[in-house]
Amino acid sequence: MANPNTPFHPIIYVRGYAMTPGEIDATTADPFCGFNLGSTVYRAVPDKTRQPRKYIFESPVVRLASDFGYRDVYEDGYDILDPEWSADPDNRLGSRSIVIYRYYDEASRLLGIGRTPEIETFSAKLGELILRVRDLVCANPENGIAPDDFRCHLVAHSMGGLVCRGLLQNPANDKKNARRFVDKFFTYATPHDGIEMAGMNTPSWLSLADMNNFNRGEMARYLDLKDAYAATGSVAWLPEERFPPERVFCMVGSNRLDYEVALGASRTFAGHGSDGLVRIENATLQGLKADGTPGAPCAKAFAYRAHSGYFGIVNSEEAYQNLTRFLFGDVRVDVWVDIDTIRLPQQVQQAAGAGRKVNALYQFEVLAAPRGKLWFLTRRTAEEDSVACLAHADWSAAPKKNGSLYLSSVFLANRARVNPQHRSLAYSLALGVRVPDYEIDRKLWINEHYEGGYLFRNALTLEMVPPAAKGEKWQVSYAWQNQGSVNADTGIDAKSIRGGKVEVRIPFDSQTTPGISGRLRFVVTAWNADAAQTE
Repeated sequence: MANPNTPFHPIIYVRGYAMTPGEIDATTADPFCGFNLGSTVYRAVPDKTRQPRKYIFESPVVRLASDFGYRDVYEDGYDILDPEWSADPDNRLGSRSIVIYRYYDEASRLLGIGRTPEIETFSAKLGELILRVRDLVCANPENGIAPDDFRCHLVAHSMGGLVCRGLLQNPANDKKNARRFVDKFFTYATPHDGIEMAGMNTPSWLSLADMNNFNRGEMARYLDLKDAYAATGSVAWLPEERFPPERVFCMVGSNRLDYEVALGASRTFAGHGSDGLVRIENATLQGLKADGTPGAPCAKAFAYRAHSGYFGIVNSEEAYQNLTRFLFGDVRVDVWVDIDTIRLPQQVQQAAGAGRKVNALYQFEVLAAPRGKLWFLTRRTAEEDSVACLAHADWSAAPKKNGSLYLSSVFLANRARVNPQHRSLAYSLALGVRVPDYEIDRKLWINEHYEGGYLFRNALTLEMVPPAAKGEKWQVSYAWQNQGSVNADTGIDAKSIRGGKVEVRIPFDSQTTPGISGRLRFVVTAWNADAAQTE
């Protein structure tokens, strides 16, 4: 029997790392461990000299309550782990509950022993919490859920994502198989492949304040990834037999300038291409097949937000929209770009024809925004170091294999439509391919080069009408900005339906030399297809 409350399952929030005893105490003193923090400022552009505009985001807790009817689980000063909470027969746990995993309580000087347990302990006790929530939810007859049908969502910030992975990936930390009750897993700025400072991974010997939890070797141990780490040097892997990669979303921050920790020293050592602490390339996950080969990438999106603070990623509208659409949305769109041809400048092509070594780095920018909104669901730009990259040498060596790039995932929701009478789900996507710095025999070729130029740059509006009845096809229409109306009236029948998926391929060509041609490939999936009517 399916869970009748799908997709509105309890949300368990797992906060990030607290370094000092004072920070641990502050975490313990906060009922929501930071998940209740909002913001009134929005940094629309990366130029910090310009004044931010006022934009009030009330916090994830408040918005989940006001938008979806979620509520916290505190009653009369107690939480669900206190015997006093269970002693009151009127205390019932609804399916739409926000549960804060207070794993630092034991480590605090206020409520605990002042000594921080191992991260494996945090992971194991998360499993115990999931089972406790299951028992309380299933005991409430209003939910109508059998124990085997119970599901919950894990939402984590920073190190909290590693705590969750320690449960989902390492059977030694999950003796009672609690991971089978996790429906979806969302991470904000989690260092899935460790933390690097000044280009070096956190040393394994740096046990002070448990900072070696971010060392890849240590992570391979508590994530049960020793073989994969030995083979690849990476721990950003999610074994597919442990947890499905398609049920994971990685929210990535790209604004290091607003991260003020350690008087700005953190962002300095983290360097460009980070959120001030976690490097962009380390904040995503990929599936790992049973044979040790790479599997499907986990969903990801990018926001110009810092690791934390006033302009932090958790207390942002962009991340909240990705969170709720991922948890509760109706349509999933995975965006890929497939490159067919790359035309080099004439002199560079002549050099390549003469056998000289030619290379270049193509940077793919992507900005996706839903209809009627003032923010991006994903934002990848060269200035913010968040672009997808393709080396010309890699593409030349294997065009089909290396010329296909996963750009981002966008989740759409019927509840978010501007006009409720519209059945269509629509968003715009701007695609730009930056003119690279061409190299000939490892020397820059600067003839006819103009910095900041593009091989291709255009904006696309994609509109999708879900099937009105079982057996019908998706109706998809699109329009390039320079080729007609935004509301395209030319429909494209979704023809490639495999396993509930629809592939829409939209060609593009700069029609210039140098230039580029290929296809945007949208893999459209009905999301939460087993859900009851969404709101």
